[in-house]
Amino acid sequence: MKTSQKIATLLVTAVIAVVFLLGNAVNAQAKAKPWPVPDKDKAMKSPSKADVAVGKEMWAKHCKSCHGSKGLGDGPKAASLKTFPGDFSSAEFQAFTDGELFYRTDKGRDEMPGYEKKIPGVSDRWALVAFMRTFKK
Repeated sequence: MKTSQKIATLLVTAVIAVVFLLGNAVNAQAKAKPWPVPDKDKAMKSPSKADVAVGKEMWAKHCKSCHGSKGLGDGPKAASLKTFPGDFSSAEFQAFTDGELFYRTDKGRDEMPGYEKKIPGVSDRWALVAFMRTFKK
């Protein structure tokens, strides 16, 4: 009888440990802290000719690895980040102005690189913003 009690105790302990570890793994990525954008940049407007197809190409090359193919923050590199890359299909994300999206893409912050030099064409960065709008639910 003592052996079965020891086994039961070990199993319960193992289950508790697994639940604890999984809980910590799920919470390992923090929600992003507020990312203020200067008013003048918030007010920037996307050119009416922003090419979504070009934006899709830029996304595949520069963004998909962290943000995922559908902007859900589930790219292959996402799990290794300290901060969740965000759900670009969410109403919260889609409520940002084009200027805010352009600024954040341009300047970057923390783990998010700035693309001002990596994507030197301003029209290509605006195309990326236009493509981000296609993730709207």
